[in-house]
Amino acid sequence: MTQTDDTRTPHLEVIPLGGMGEIGKNITAYRYEDEIMVVDAGLAFPDSHQMGIDLIIPRIDYLQQNAGMIRGWILTHGHEDHIGGLPYILPRLPKVPVYGAPLTLGLVREKLSEFGIKDHETDLREVDLSAKFKIGKHFEIEYFRMTHSIPDNAGYILTTPAGRVLHTGDFKLDEHPADGQLSDLGRIEQAGKDGVLLLISDSTNAERPGRTPSEAEIAVNLEDVIAGCKGRVFLTTFASQVNRIQNILNIAHRQSRRVIMEGRSMLKYAQVAQAVGHMNAPDPFLTNDEVGGMQDQQVLYICTGSQGQPMSVLSRLAFGNHAKIALRRGDSVILSSNPIPGNEEAVNLVINRLYEIGVDVYYPPAYRIHASGHGSQEELATVLNLARPKFFLPWHGEPRHQINHAKLAQTLPRPPKRTLIAKNGDVIRLSADDFKVTGTVPAGAVYVDGLGVGDIGDDVLLDRVNMSQEGILIMTAVLHPTPHVEVVSRGFVRANRDLDNQIRKVALDAIEQGMREKKRLEDVRDDMYGAVRRFVRKVTGRNPVLIPMIVD
Repeated sequence: MTQTDDTRTPHLEVIPLGGMGEIGKNITAYRYEDEIMVVDAGLAFPDSHQMGIDLIIPRIDYLQQNAGMIRGWILTHGHEDHIGGLPYILPRLPKVPVYGAPLTLGLVREKLSEFGIKDHETDLREVDLSAKFKIGKHFEIEYFRMTHSIPDNAGYILTTPAGRVLHTGDFKLDEHPADGQLSDLGRIEQAGKDGVLLLISDSTNAERPGRTPSEAEIAVNLEDVIAGCKGRVFLTTFASQVNRIQNILNIAHRQSRRVIMEGRSMLKYAQVAQAVGHMNAPDPFLTNDEVGGMQDQQVLYICTGSQGQPMSVLSRLAFGNHAKIALRRGDSVILSSNPIPGNEEAVNLVINRLYEIGVDVYYPPAYRIHASGHGSQEELATVLNLARPKFFLPWHGEPRHQINHAKLAQTLPRPPKRTLIAKNGDVIRLSADDFKVTGTVPAGAVYVDGLGVGDIGDDVLLDRVNMSQEGILIMTAVLHPTPHVEVVSRGFVRANRDLDNQIRKVALDAIEQGMREKKRLEDVRDDMYGAVRRFVRKVTGRNPVLIPMIVD
């Protein structure tokens, strides 16, 4: 039994490695004595200042350092911010059982296959959303269903010798979900009666009063819009919005439109969802080649591009780069989504381009055709009241979301005894009478850039930002036979022979002085760098990235 400093009280360590104080790259480790269980392994998408970065995954130094203790992994659902990091992370750790629901594991298998990871290299174990199972000696898991924007979404109850943890996973309490599968609030209520030591709950919409709209309401609004469209309809939403896409398929059938799926991720999600029974197309999908003889009002495209991604179908349509389809007046484009923070500029660029083409464009908030997959304050309060936790850990949100969730908890009839606002890397000690941060482990971001994973750091990103803002100036000094300096600039100023000559003279003066004083070449290079930087700042007021080189 694990001991505290002066007692023999069993305790559990809760260690968020991603997804705490942020939205994205969710991964949490639980440690009891010599065993570790891990939940999810997601990714995040770069902000506008993280230039050239494709994806961001969590650091797993702690898991690698304690790899022999890992006994198993559970997955809550199939969104990228919960499973997208698995192809990068699983190969770096021992092979252990990974549990998930059918759709979740179907998407994981598809993802691992893209990375060339074979079935025998992993141990994926499919379970339903009422499953109970053990991981190692100390962890007992019970899944329960929670509605979200993707089917097969689970919360879980973790029972350990230290006490019971209830984790909601991502959720909203949709009373009319597309698949008819309601959140299992009865199981949360029963856990509350049995005693929940710690509640970990989704904080994404903790600032929003009331309830999050149901998918049923969004379906009604979408049908109203589609029914009013006279020409072709191009609709984009998140590819993972399986329930919404099912509603759109049903709407298309009622409106006598045939559906064409365009975009790799859209097709992938649809294929996996159909294979596990979570999508049923009333009419067979058509290909673009099969719609040539159809009238415009008989066609509905579901396509990628809800976030303005440059290579998505909608972006290529907006900028006239699609190989087979061209938008024209009379077409309608429906964006059933909101921009993820950081993507607003890209989405607005696409929308403006669509207006310039002359198509009709429908998007929130002017049209209520998108709803979040996360519960608002009323739903968060419902879970807190049912679970009746002793301790509370707001999760899945930025600090403002976590803090507002904590404030909400304190307004309820039975508030938690203690609430923590945690960060990635915190080691949170949990026992019957103890709930506090006792240390930290390495946590943070690993950048994926092309084929490189982790070879780009914040210093490189800062250089990229500086180059984008101020340009770059390369100075090459050749010492023999006669010292001279070549200057090349990009993104600094327009071609300016006088300025280039002045820079050459400043650099050459510094070199010649260093040579007279018989300085080391490294010191001569630094002198040239300093002199040119001071001169450029004084003359132009700019601070380009300077790269000095000396050829002896």
